[in-house]
Amino acid sequence: MLETALQREVEALTQQLLTSAGAYFRQDPGQVVVKFDLTGKAAGMALFPHRATPVIRYNALLLVENRADFLKRTVPHEVAHIVARRLFGHRIKPHGAEWRRVMRLFGAEASRCHNYDVSRAIRRRLQRFAYRCDCRSHELSSIRHNRVLQGQTYLCVNCKQPLVQSRE
Repeated sequence: MLETALQREVEALTQQLLTSAGAYFRQDPGQVVVKFDLTGKAAGMALFPHRATPVIRYNALLLVENRADFLKRTVPHEVAHIVARRLFGHRIKPHGAEWRRVMRLFGAEASRCHNYDVSRAIRRRLQRFAYRCDCRSHELSSIRHNRVLQGQTYLCVNCKQPLVQSRE
C-alpha cells in the first residue's frame, strides 16, 4: 500500500507519544514498527513478537473514514499498550491500571472499544463444518475442514479423541 500523508501523520503521532511517555517516565519505551495492514472490525492492534520490535497494526480504511477520532483515540490507545508493556512488564492486564495511567498521560479517553462504522470493513466469514468426538460436537472452519480432507487429524482437547465429520 502506498504511504499517504495521513499514514505519515499517524507515524509521527506514534513517535511523539512514545517520546513524551519516555520523558515522563524517564525510561525509553523503545522503538515500534507501524503498519497499516489491519483489516476487519479492529481499528488497531499492538503485537509483541518474542525478542523482536513491537508492532502496531492500524486499519487504514477505518483511519481514512474516522480521521479525527482515530488520531485522538486509536493511536494513543495502541501506543499506550506498547508503553505500558515496556515499562511495567508483560504480566499487566491489557487495559489495566498501568495502561489507563499511560492513557491519562496522553490525555486520551481510556476506552477499550471504538464505535466506528465497520460495515465496509467487515470481512467474509468462513464456512463452518460439523464434527464430533466421544464427548461433544465441534465446528471446524473451512480451512481446517479442507486440511482434514487432505489427511490432517485434529484431536479434542477434552477427550483427546480424533474429530470426525458429522453426517447430519
